[in-house]
This record gives sequence, C-alpha cells and structure tokens, in this order.
Amino acid sequence: MLSIRDCLDYCDLTDEDVAIIAEHHDIPEAAAAQIACGLVQSREGTLMLTQFMLDLVDHAEERGDRARAKRFRDACARFIASHPVSH
Repeated sequence: MLSIRDCLDYCDLTDEDVAIIAEHHDIPEAAAAQIACGLVQSREGTLMLTQFMLDLVDHAEERGDRARAKRFRDACARFIASHPVSH
C-alpha cells in the first residue's frame, strides 16, 4: 500500500506544497495531498496549483504579512522550478 509520502514523492511535491494547498482551501493536509497529486498530472492542474500559491502571496501582502508572503513566494518559485510548464 502506498503512503501519502510515496504519492508526494512520485508527484515531486513537498510537504510545504501540500501545506499551502491545505491552507488555500482550508482542508486537511491528507485531502490537499490527494488534490495536488491529481492536479500536478496535467498542465492545467499545475497552473492551477501555481495560482493557488500566488493567491496566498497576494493575501499575505494585502495583510502586510511580509514573512508569510515570502514563504509562499519561495514555495511557489520552488514549485515552478520543479514543475515547469509553458505559460
């Protein structure tokens, strides 16, 4: 039986990616992992995940939370580097 970690490794997702998706949707991390693993399988899904991260950057900046915005921005940059798509 595969663990969530096995699935994340297969999809090249980090725990931080999953935590961000969970925060964006206000859902448990196990559910976010399933969603992210499914979405990252397509160009459209990868772009959607990128947008989720950018949404959180925007929200953090709107609240003036620079540290959080940087965390999300850094995670987004890592995600894009790991999952390149032509925009």
